[in-house]
Amino acid sequence: MIKVLKVLTLGSLLASSALYAAGTAACTGCHGTSFEKKAMGKSKVVKEMSKEDIVAALKGYKDGSYGGPMKGMMKGQVASLSDADMAAIADSIKGNSAEAKVNAVEKKEGAKAVAETAEFAKDAKADEAKKLLDINANMRDAKRLDKEDLGNKKEVSELTLGLRQTDLYSEKDETSGVKTDYSRPAPGQSTRFERAYVNAPPMIPHSVDGLLPIKQDNNQCIGCHMPESAKAMGATPIPASHFTNYRPKTELKDGELVKEGKTVGLKGELGNVSDIKVAKAEKTDKLYQGRFNCTQCHAPQSKTDTVVGNTFESDGLTDKLKGHSTLADAMNEGVDIK
Repeated sequence: MIKVLKVLTLGSLLASSALYAAGTAACTGCHGTSFEKKAMGKSKVVKEMSKEDIVAALKGYKDGSYGGPMKGMMKGQVASLSDADMAAIADSIKGNSAEAKVNAVEKKEGAKAVAETAEFAKDAKADEAKKLLDINANMRDAKRLDKEDLGNKKEVSELTLGLRQTDLYSEKDETSGVKTDYSRPAPGQSTRFERAYVNAPPMIPHSVDGLLPIKQDNNQCIGCHMPESAKAMGATPIPASHFTNYRPKTELKDGELVKEGKTVGLKGELGNVSDIKVAKAEKTDKLYQGRFNCTQCHAPQSKTDTVVGNTFESDGLTDKLKGHSTLADAMNEGVDIK
């Protein structure tokens, strides 16, 4: 899918701005490579719209005067687009640009990537009953763990001592680490992963192609994951902890560093900043900017097998906590919320 997005979208729309190219990559993941699908099953089929209607819709999303359930997501997608960018998008979708003709020629090359996306969707549907995928299921296979357990072997060869599983006395070309593969279904077509431990930041189950990098003024994640739009989008809502400032009030007073009204330092009331207790945490209805960079904690899950089995199991990871967080409750202990 990464290939088809880059070939059919980024390559074909090179004449427009870099931001537009990135935004279009994200759009094709939901609207289809030819804009033939209803995004999340809710939007209009864009390819059936006229150029004028497409431009009007994009402008309406930007100024907030247009849109239904997709309004929140689309506003972030088009926030920095110029009128010229919007016209270029409409031209390409309607096949009026030279780049769009290149797009049509390269559809055959993109077919393989489209098939791969369909395979992902099929896998996700098969696991739909589980709702959450356990990415460690194959890693805890009893037969595998027994085979890899060196403690039950009468003889241990040098080939089994390292993760490379190759001759230590020769450096062969085939000796290499496990390659990462971050290709995933488009947003809205994936199945969530179980959390690795209690309150672990959930892994990103869908493709992030075209969604990165995340910036303070251009965060395409919040379009789907803000609480007010997450339900309609079928996405995980951003938790309350991300709307709360837990950082201590800090100021420089008379040349001394003061946190929460107490002087920090060798001669101060606090000798170590870890001794600081936040008196009040400020909760707002806006995403706290100290947490705007989603991928600082949330990472895409690579489709790779581990070199050795994984016997780790988190204490207290109940079925409920496999898909939900109690981090806000833990952080609020002993803290007053305004």
